[in-house]
Amino acid sequence: MAIPHLVTAEELARLGERDFDFELVSGKLVPVTPAGGQHGALAMLLGARIHAFVDARALGRVYAAETGYILQRKPDTVRAPDVSFVSANRPAGVRSPRGFIPGAPDLAIEVRSPDDSMAALEAKAWQYLRAGARLVWIVDPQAREVRVYRVGQPVEARTESEVLDGGEVLPGFMVELAGLFAEMD
Repeated sequence: MAIPHLVTAEELARLGERDFDFELVSGKLVPVTPAGGQHGALAMLLGARIHAFVDARALGRVYAAETGYILQRKPDTVRAPDVSFVSANRPAGVRSPRGFIPGAPDLAIEVRSPDDSMAALEAKAWQYLRAGARLVWIVDPQAREVRVYRVGQPVEARTESEVLDGGEVLPGFMVELAGLFAEMD
């Protein structure tokens, strides 16, 4: 029986442009299909609002989709959230590295696509938290809600009628979900 080759973060980086993008989960390549228009627009709207807030206060850096984070080594896991934030007290929050960013972002945001299972997204949220993320949002445009994950706290579901806040990661940041989801209509 052949032993499967586990891919490293460095090998993933050398793959370059292919027909698919990949994430790396415990050394195994996982294809990631391109997102649809609603997904992309929602990620951009939320990312733009966070960027404006972060930039005005010099809080760190906001990264777009396709930015890889090395969440685990041996075997390697590299994930790329739809939007992410790294605080200025970390090197990647001040200067963007050329390669994948070591460690988890402070805030990871995943926007659910129609073909994403909530179980898979939830598993990804816990991966980010185990790797050091302080806050994870799973934005579900179909349910018009955001699930909020924090270490040691129960998962919260914020509905369309509520406000989403940045908690301790982005103190003072708020977005009315009704307005955010209305931009999708």
